[in-house]
Amino acid sequence: MMNLRRRVGAAALVMALAMPVAHAQTPAWTEIVATARGQSVNWNAWAGDEKTNAFIAWVGDEVNRRYGVKVNHVKLKDTGEAVTRVVAEKAGSRDRDGSVDLVWINGPNFLALKQQGLLYGPFTAALPNTAFVDTTGKPSNRVDFTVPVDGLASPWRMAQIVFVYDQKRVADVPKSMTDFVAWAKRHPGRTTHPNVRNFLGATFFKQALVELVADPARLQQPATDASFVALTAPLWAWYDTLKPQLWRRGAQFPDNGPAQRQLMNDGEIDMMIAFNPSEAAVAIHAGLLPESVRTFVFAKGTIGNTSFVAIPYNAAHKEGAMVVANFLLDPATQAHAQDLRQMGNFTVLDLARLTAVERKRFDDLPKHPALPTNAELGHTLPEPHPSWMTRITAEWERRYTK
Repeated sequence: MMNLRRRVGAAALVMALAMPVAHAQTPAWTEIVATARGQSVNWNAWAGDEKTNAFIAWVGDEVNRRYGVKVNHVKLKDTGEAVTRVVAEKAGSRDRDGSVDLVWINGPNFLALKQQGLLYGPFTAALPNTAFVDTTGKPSNRVDFTVPVDGLASPWRMAQIVFVYDQKRVADVPKSMTDFVAWAKRHPGRTTHPNVRNFLGATFFKQALVELVADPARLQQPATDASFVALTAPLWAWYDTLKPQLWRRGAQFPDNGPAQRQLMNDGEIDMMIAFNPSEAAVAIHAGLLPESVRTFVFAKGTIGNTSFVAIPYNAAHKEGAMVVANFLLDPATQAHAQDLRQMGNFTVLDLARLTAVERKRFDDLPKHPALPTNAELGHTLPEPHPSWMTRITAEWERRYTK
């Protein structure tokens, strides 16, 4: 363990000096790759989307073929399952050979593991492909829900709230969350949101809170009992007006994003929230939404963030996990992930740092009328501190569930 930490530390120093050099590989990285061969990485990742599951399977095939590292997708309904497992292993003094090698993580789950000292690293500077990550134009690659990442997690996909609607049935779209209520009144029962226990449902509420609060900067600080009550009062008043206008009058909610998408494909609703700007284009290509579906964002922007992979402090196969994390940042991998025929995830990389051949991979990706451009996505709003999401979920359940 100590030798690996020394190698990572040495790699970090060399990489800091060599950042402008594309594909720079250090002796330490070569040694990590050699040690990783033959390891089997338990990647704990949300499994609620078929396209994402297929991408993870593809990553496993490629990493095994190129590096001799096997990837086992431990399929989660919620990332909290992996966090609970790591916490339990720490409580049981299982400080080595842990069951979680890599975890797809961000927001409250990242904060929970970081606060408890349960993450390995910093390790990202040791990854050669970290040199391509955009930390200036995409600040959420280094600050996750207001929490500095500090090299304890490696970015792999961008997300931003968009709204998807069927233009055959909808000619007008709301320009803000305040306008959303008026739209819902004009189209009763034709929109909904996922259950707030699901991250997408909670994000719907966070978007509303950011718009409704007088000073959004206050949401960058941890919520207290007093600040939560004061700042969310307009949110609950807004939702009390909206809820009766939702699908089934707000008495029932889809469990997650795919379930919400199915409602739209079935003609049950005309508008939905998504956290992938490519959601509509990807779904249309896969036959999961009608061709008439399009995408829009609000006039003053929407919340965006980055998904990361992290390595628990007691992971059994840290080297293999680092190889997977580095592969996820490879320009070819990122272009594959952004292809709407795959996941359609916008890249975490700074394309200006890539070679002309690597940039061409992105330039040649398929276009689609439901796929927004970067200009159309507009201004990206920062995520509130993770404590707001946790409290919103609990308060929503207290107020609106039996």
